Amino acid sequence: MSAAAFALVISAGLLHSIWNIAAKRSGGDDRFALIAGLLLVLIWAPVGVWAGSGVLGQWGWREWGVVLASAVVHLVYFQTLLRGYRLSDLTVVYPVARGSGPLLSSIGAVLWLGETIGLIGALGIGAVSLGVFFIAGGPALWVKAHDPAQRSRVRAGLRYGAATGALIAGYTLIDGYAVKVMLLAPVLVDYLGNLFRLPFLLPAAWRDPPAFVQACRVQWRYALVVAVLGPLAYVMVLYAVRMAPLSHVAPAREVSMLFAALIGGRLLGEGDRGLRIGGAVCIALGVAALALG
Repeated sequence: MSAAAFALVISAGLLHSIWNIAAKRSGGDDRFALIAGLLLVLIWAPVGVWAGSGVLGQWGWREWGVVLASAVVHLVYFQTLLRGYRLSDLTVVYPVARGSGPLLSSIGAVLWLGETIGLIGALGIGAVSLGVFFIAGGPALWVKAHDPAQRSRVRAGLRYGAATGALIAGYTLIDGYAVKVMLLAPVLVDYLGNLFRLPFLLPAAWRDPPAFVQACRVQWRYALVVAVLGPLAYVMVLYAVRMAPLSHVAPAREVSMLFAALIGGRLLGEGDRGLRIGGAVCIALGVAALALG
């Protein structure tokens, strides 16, 4: 992985962890997703218009189809992630999602995009997997399983984290194909994907307008963080995918869990901070191996 691609991945990881913490603290549901989506489309509109000028008229059904598919998978991903955050700890849902997703993405990149993974890269992926286990609680997961309340939260976190991870793999492969094979502009892929998601989110406001207005008043600050940092982090990753193999970039993104373990455990008051930091170190070493491999 080149130095430029690695720098993009590291920067994106920090931004990604920050917006996930904001999403967790919001306690939001599909109304929050709509608020963040509306702010995102408005804030990034000038960039979207600039990127699409003179390009969209040349698109055919393949280009529009891949962007629409990405939008749908992203939509289901974000709503699944928010539900997981409501039912469990960020430091369970986030690492399971962010760990399983890139691992599945790497497998998909090998099978679908014809990429290869060397020994150092494989060791890096293994280190990331071990780190995911420790950040999710490690052996403490089995101890918590004896307490009914904690068992329910841990199980919910594992379940929604795994589902989110599968969806991460889905949109990573779709978007990786879009920017790496079809050579679509990363900024345009991300902006149009966000734009296409809005119609699916609008029923959240129609069902209960007063509740939506109240959610805007309470959650707009968190939604603003998501709207600004979410696209910026992901576009960085898409540009990194253009420079390096997706099978290396996807796991390397999990450096975000190092930041989440450090920041999220303190801000959100979630336990086992030392163990999770140890897991984050494993992930950081794995990411370094991926960069070298």
